[in-house]
Amino acid sequence: MLNFYLNACGITCALGDGHEQVKARLYAAQPGVEPTARRSAGRELPLGEVRGALPPVAHLPPHQRSRNNALALAALAQIRPAVDAAIGRYGADRVGVVIGTSTSGIGETEQAMARKISDDELPAGFHYGTQEMGSPAAMLARELGLKGPAYVHSSACSSSAKALASAARLINMGLCDAVLTGGVDSLCAFTVAGFAALGSVSPAQCNPMSVNRKGINIGEGAALFLMSADAEGTSPVMLMGWGESSDGHHMSAPDPTGVGAELAMTQALRRAGLQATEIDYINMHGTATPQNDAMESKVIERLFGTEVPVSSTKPFTGHTLGAAAAIEAALCWLAMQDDNQQGRLPPHLWDGEIDLALPALNLVPPGATLGRPLRRILSSSFAFGGSNAALVLGRGA
Repeated sequence: MLNFYLNACGITCALGDGHEQVKARLYAAQPGVEPTARRSAGRELPLGEVRGALPPVAHLPPHQRSRNNALALAALAQIRPAVDAAIGRYGADRVGVVIGTSTSGIGETEQAMARKISDDELPAGFHYGTQEMGSPAAMLARELGLKGPAYVHSSACSSSAKALASAARLINMGLCDAVLTGGVDSLCAFTVAGFAALGSVSPAQCNPMSVNRKGINIGEGAALFLMSADAEGTSPVMLMGWGESSDGHHMSAPDPTGVGAELAMTQALRRAGLQATEIDYINMHGTATPQNDAMESKVIERLFGTEVPVSSTKPFTGHTLGAAAAIEAALCWLAMQDDNQQGRLPPHLWDGEIDLALPALNLVPPGATLGRPLRRILSSSFAFGGSNAALVLGRGA
C-alpha cells in the first residue's frame, strides 16, 4: 500500500483562522467556546462560533451560497497554492474532493423559512439546493476546476474521518493522484435544538471526563488537507492508518461495551503497522456526555493502558459534528510540525473533578510536553447510529 501524505492543512474554527491563531490559543489553554443566544431560541448556550470574516460566496451559483461553503473556502484559501500546484502537476482529472459534513446549508433554509413565516414569501435568490449534502464537494470542485471524483460523507460525527479514509482509498486504487479532503460544518438552530431535545447540550463549557459533565457544546469550522502519495517538504505528516466500524446498537447512544470503537482503533493500528504502545498521544472523541466518556475511556484503558497522554479538544472548538474529525486531525497535524520539537500536547480542559467510575486516564494538563517530537497520534470519532472511525497520523522516525 502507498503512503498517504497530508502535505498541506487549512483550518478555521472557534480558536481562530489559520495555523498561528489556532496554535496560540490551543497551547495557551484559551477555549474558543463562548456563550451566545443566537441559534438557541433566546436561550444562552456556549457555542464554538467562527467569528472572523469569511470569504464571499456571491460568485457561486445560488444553490452553493451558504455559510458552510464560506467556511470551506476559508480553509481552502490557506492551502490554495499547494492545491493549485497539485492540479498543475497531476491534471484536473486526477485530483479529487472528498468532504465530511452534516449540516451543509441548513442554516440558509432556516433563514428562508423565517422570512416565509414573517413575510409570506421566500427571500429572493434562495435555492433549496443549498442544503444538499453534496454541496461542499461540488463547490470546491467547481471553484478549483477539478474533474476527478467529488463527493461527501455524511455520517454525523465520523463524517470527516471517513472522508480522509476514502481519500486514501482513491489514491491507493489509482483513481486519483491527489485529493482535497477534510470536513466542514456550520452552526444552525436545527442541530442545537436537536441535541438539546436529546438532553445532550451542556449549559456551560463542556467538561469531558468530569463527574460533573453535562453534555456537548456545538461548534462550527472547517479543516482541509491536500493528500497525495508524494511527500512534500521535510518529513511531512502521513495518514498511516484508519479504522471504521458500525455498532448497530442504538440510534444515538454508543454501545457501552465499546466493542465497535475498539474495533475501529484496532483496525487503524493494524493498518498503520503499529502496536498500541507506539502511540504518543490520543485525541479523544471526548464529547463530555455521560455515555460517550464512559465508553471511550474504558476502550482506551483496554487497548492502551492509562499512561499514554490523552485529551479532548472539544472545549476549545465545540463539537463541530461532521467537521470534528478533520478539525481534530488538523490539531494533531499542527502538533507534529517541526516548530514543536518539545512535543507540546493539546491540553485537556475540565474542572478536575474525577469521576471514580471511569478509568484514571493520563489527561493532559495545560503546558504539558512529551519532551520530544510527536511521531504517532491516534484520533477517534464516534457518531450516531454507531458509526465509529479512528485515524492514525505519523511522521518518520
